[in-house]
Amino acid sequence: MTLKQRYQQVIERFQQAMPVAETELHYGTPFQLLVAVILSAQCTDKRVNLITPALFEAYPTAHDMAKVTPDDIFPYIKSCSYPNNKAKSLCGMARRLVDEFNGELPGDIDQLMTLPGVGRKTANVMLAVIFNKAAMAVDTHVFRVSERIGLTTNCTTPLATEKTLCRNIPEDVIPLAHHWLILHGRYVCKARRPMCEECFLTDVCRHYLTTRKPDNNG
Repeated sequence: MTLKQRYQQVIERFQQAMPVAETELHYGTPFQLLVAVILSAQCTDKRVNLITPALFEAYPTAHDMAKVTPDDIFPYIKSCSYPNNKAKSLCGMARRLVDEFNGELPGDIDQLMTLPGVGRKTANVMLAVIFNKAAMAVDTHVFRVSERIGLTTNCTTPLATEKTLCRNIPEDVIPLAHHWLILHGRYVCKARRPMCEECFLTDVCRHYLTTRKPDNNG
């Protein structure tokens, strides 16, 4: 199977099995999604969704959050990972949004990455989800699943994975493919025990074909 054939098959399977795929983070505005994504670093979406309702009620906009201190935000997010650092990032992000962008989310990756707490992955999430741009956010799920399936080979960094995926997936499919790979990694192609028996990609998956496929020759 060629790389082009593998990509084509994987995309077709996901389109059939998961025609609708979207972030599991709860939000009402672009700003609120950015807050949720920052909080989700090394934290589950489930935990973030428990935290954000009260946080968004208290500080629904960047202008609201820009007026307070990290100490004000901390009580709302103390149950997530690294709450001290994230409280500082959220305050800094909100203030910069207000000062530099009038509280509106910029649609440019370089501008997004000037915001405190926003790295390349977070910026790509915003571009894909809010602006529907051909941006591939590579988290641990995307990084792992892409290599296992065989969409990437020996990519040692998230950036290398991002570039490879964007080079081989049609632009209009990339925003959706980002969610496909995340959700597949979260619920099926798990890190320690991939659930191959429940996977619809086994016959095109490099990992399964090379390590898990039964030997028919006895």
